[in-house]
Amino acid sequence: MTFRSLPILTVWQRLSGLAPGIGLGRWLFHLFIRVYNPYTGSLGARIMTLDKGYAKTRLIERRAIRNHLNSVHAIALSNLGEFTSGIALLCTLDSDVRGIPVEIHSQYLIKARGVLTGESNIEIPSFADSCEHWVEASIRNADNEVVAIIKVLWKLERLHES
Repeated sequence: MTFRSLPILTVWQRLSGLAPGIGLGRWLFHLFIRVYNPYTGSLGARIMTLDKGYAKTRLIERRAIRNHLNSVHAIALSNLGEFTSGIALLCTLDSDVRGIPVEIHSQYLIKARGVLTGESNIEIPSFADSCEHWVEASIRNADNEVVAIIKVLWKLERLHES
């Protein structure tokens, strides 16, 4: 088993319980994500809850992700939605299936500021070799208002050994 083939949910389960009072396991998991997927790791989002088909993430507004309107940039919101939907999706896939985002739709409802929470709850349809499946993530502000809805079309393919 290589580093990249480690099941995300297994890594989360092993790390998230380490020293919960100081958040050591979650911090280590964030480092794991930064190595596993450097671009996503650079967003600075943290996973709050992760289970099979469910992910809850948090992103704290900071200067590096703001736009000229002094709110979180639209593409940062799209990245958070893609990350949230993707991590929920990865926790549902069998080890012989890979998921690749092929399309993304972002709907921005109000300016995003402060602490943002992304949430995605999904179920994967059964399929033989490949399929495409839409996964939605909603992003809310601290007042629980939906600031954005991100829908990602994932192409799912079974890997066949040669």
